[in-house]
Amino acid sequence: MAIKVHGNPFSPPSQRVLLALAEKDLDYEYVFVDMSTVPAFEDGDLKLFESRAITRYIAYAYADKGTPLFDQDPKKVAIISVWLEVEALKFDAAGSKLSFEILIKPLLGMTTDEGAVEQQQGQLASVLDVYEARLSKSKYLGGDSFTLVDLHHVPIVNNMMKTKVKALFDARPHVSAWASDILARPAWAKVLDALKI
Repeated sequence: MAIKVHGNPFSPPSQRVLLALAEKDLDYEYVFVDMSTVPAFEDGDLKLFESRAITRYIAYAYADKGTPLFDQDPKKVAIISVWLEVEALKFDAAGSKLSFEILIKPLLGMTTDEGAVEQQQGQLASVLDVYEARLSKSKYLGGDSFTLVDLHHVPIVNNMMKTKVKALFDARPHVSAWASDILARPAWAKVLDALKI
């Protein structure tokens, strides 16, 4: 087995990488690392870190396997790229902070900062308003098929559905349908089962 992933089962970046591998139906070896460590990836002599770089590599290197996660059409690539940036810079920024405040801090015996939660909910609501408009025109953020941009959202969306923040998704019918769709993917069920979470 040439592919090796160093990650933590509770880390959304690690989950993102494992989901890309599951969508491509690729075998890999999983090496547990501390939660504060970014995921690392090996494929033969290639060594990468940063989950979004890893998933892009998987999408391109294994384009002929499993679910197509990117497109060859330059216009579609540009659209997908726009939404990848929005996910990384806007959605994940708020979603990761909310995950930390609402889910992680209590597990660590820390107190949730309700002011931070309120602020980040406002940030996330603004992003979801933009998503609602986009998803009223296409089934997925990158177009009419599931792509890398939707995949990148899955771990944080999964976290948010376990919290009071779910109401922000439910209040937007297109966002709610999209969230349900991406969380129902067989590859995501495979990841959750493999990680036992």
